[in-house]
Amino acid sequence: MEQSRGTSLPFTLLALLAAFILALPMLWMLATAFKPAGEYVSTGIALLPKAPTLEHFAAVLGQQDLPGKLLNSVIVTLGATLLALLAGFPAAYALVRLNLPARLDTIFLVFVLVIKLVPPLALAVPLYQVLRAIGLLDTLGGLILTYQVYTLPMAIWLLLGFVRDVPIAYEEAARIDGAGLVRRLTTIVLPVMAPGIGAATILLAILAWNEFTYALLFIQSPDKFTLPVYVAGLITEDETFWGRLSAIGLIGSLPLIATLALFQKYLLRGLVGGLK
Repeated sequence: MEQSRGTSLPFTLLALLAAFILALPMLWMLATAFKPAGEYVSTGIALLPKAPTLEHFAAVLGQQDLPGKLLNSVIVTLGATLLALLAGFPAAYALVRLNLPARLDTIFLVFVLVIKLVPPLALAVPLYQVLRAIGLLDTLGGLILTYQVYTLPMAIWLLLGFVRDVPIAYEEAARIDGAGLVRRLTTIVLPVMAPGIGAATILLAILAWNEFTYALLFIQSPDKFTLPVYVAGLITEDETFWGRLSAIGLIGSLPLIATLALFQKYLLRGLVGGLK
């Protein structure tokens, strides 16, 4: 027992150190949001503000167009996440359950991975032309479609492991009893995969919420900007409003932080299940 405790102590310390390093940017953003301009532009390094202020939050919340940008981000994030799940689940299920010829499943997965690894800017020109041709340029719907370059490959790879965790014997028994494919999916596969789908939903939502490149390239109307594009507008040629950047970054992070805190156990359960 003493040896076990002595062995686990270094790992605990390393875990705490890693957690502190990962949390440091968030702590720094939180401190900067409450620092007056004279403090965060000084040459000294101090995490805690000496004279806390709410001026940056007042300036950000006083912007009348901020709620619209938040709403745009919510709409695009929900749409991109839902579309990725609706398209990714059938693809993952087919790759696991269907006996595709000539290792077509492996070829498809490699193709999906290659698409995910391609730099976003390399696909910007063809995506721009496609959106313009179908009349979805400068629309939130077009943005939802283009976000599938990010979200759909991740959805397929995440859901693939969760589908494999569903025992095929359950489906075989239901099929013998006369259950069709739709009934097997809704009564067996999806309920068993629920923690995994929850974990995939959270990860996809984070990915879509933080996307910046395509939102900047394909949206020209200011009233349709998402939050990341709006935040980038605080960086100008003359000045960078670090206090406002930190304040709006903190405000924009709250929905995701609240979601992670609320569904933390489901996220961990789903990720652990998918890695088995």
